[in-house]
Amino acid sequence: MATGTHRDRVYRALRDDLMSGRLGPDERLGEERLAALYEVSRTPVREALARLVSDGLVERRESGLFPYRPRFDDLADLYELRILLETHGIRRAMDDPAVRHDPDLLGPELERWYARRADLPEPDAGFVVLDEQFHLVVLASSGNAALCESLAAVNAKVRPVRMFDYLTPDRMAATVAEHISVAELLLDGRLEDAHSVLLDHIDTSRAVVIRRAEEARTLARLAQAVRD
Repeated sequence: MATGTHRDRVYRALRDDLMSGRLGPDERLGEERLAALYEVSRTPVREALARLVSDGLVERRESGLFPYRPRFDDLADLYELRILLETHGIRRAMDDPAVRHDPDLLGPELERWYARRADLPEPDAGFVVLDEQFHLVVLASSGNAALCESLAAVNAKVRPVRMFDYLTPDRMAATVAEHISVAELLLDGRLEDAHSVLLDHIDTSRAVVIRRAEEARTLARLAQAVRD
């Protein structure tokens, strides 16, 4: 078993190389080669690859493990579905006065984001997990578990490219502030305003993600051309 230090270091380094385009989408992720690249044994590489498969950043094909990238043609459809699911949670409360966002779910989540605003995390692709949790809690607080299951499935498909949204301090700060705004508005019963802020929040993320993913794809192609 690899030590936590080696395992975590290789995981972060490999994740960063996947997202930056230094490892191209058609580049086989062989344990031996990666162990030499990161100057470790094969064990921490194997463990890091298993985590990255779980994250959705690496996929298993017949000939081995490769970086995962959703087709760009699919991203627009996936984001459209995400917007429909998340905003519908607010819409059902707007359409039915009996539906209210559960403060017992939403309140503690808001407190966690207050804490993050007070001590803003460093840019980190792994922040996407905390972001997904926020959006799932917001949707769950509207009372429809089936919507949450559908959103979780969409999240899994777009997670590899959504990680591109958390690589700069400005996007981290904006995300924290917008999450707080959405939660506060929902708890105050200002549903129209919450709907508008949430929609703008997701739409901005979509634009940033697609732009940065395209940049990474270009870098990967250039790197492949140099190797060829």
